[in-house]
Amino acid sequence: MLTQLSTINALKQPTNSAWVEQAMPAAGYAYANLDIILLDHSHCERKAAGVALNMMFRYPSNTKMVRELTAIAREELEHFELVNQWLERRNIPLAPLPPPPYGAGLKSQVRPKEPERFLDSLLVTGLIEARSHERLGLLAAHFPEPELAKFYRGLMASEARHYGIYWVLAATYFDKEIVMQRLDELAIVESELLATLHPEPRIHS
Repeated sequence: MLTQLSTINALKQPTNSAWVEQAMPAAGYAYANLDIILLDHSHCERKAAGVALNMMFRYPSNTKMVRELTAIAREELEHFELVNQWLERRNIPLAPLPPPPYGAGLKSQVRPKEPERFLDSLLVTGLIEARSHERLGLLAAHFPEPELAKFYRGLMASEARHYGIYWVLAATYFDKEIVMQRLDELAIVESELLATLHPEPRIHS
């Protein structure tokens, strides 16, 4: 049964129990799926650091944003290293993984012209971080290995702080009413992208 966690208001739908069952099937625990989730998590942390760095390069004059995203990029890379240490412990080699359609689907919603592109980029990244927070919490609640569950519980606070920072930045540079309306629109798309479970286990499947 899906453990209930605190609701993230911006997310339109909570993760379906089918995702937990795919990641960690109750019958004997499919450790191959757990290994794939860990590998995908490594990719997610690397990509998250890259997103923060890319936004700093694209908008270098936004001082507050640069300061906040510098800290986020550093922390994402630290998490990347920590997850990679777990991969080494479990003898899982670093390797590419075909991504689910989630990330590309959300990025396709980013409008190409400025300043809309800046707003959408902040909000989309915040939504991804919010979903990551929720799903890392589910992994922490359901992982069969106590030490690994503890590791994931330790990451949850960082993910919550990250999505909060992206949304505060959006409200810093744009009118709050515009931010909330666009966030609502993007959150609907985000939930629709996850409505159909991806056939392969991923953090955002």
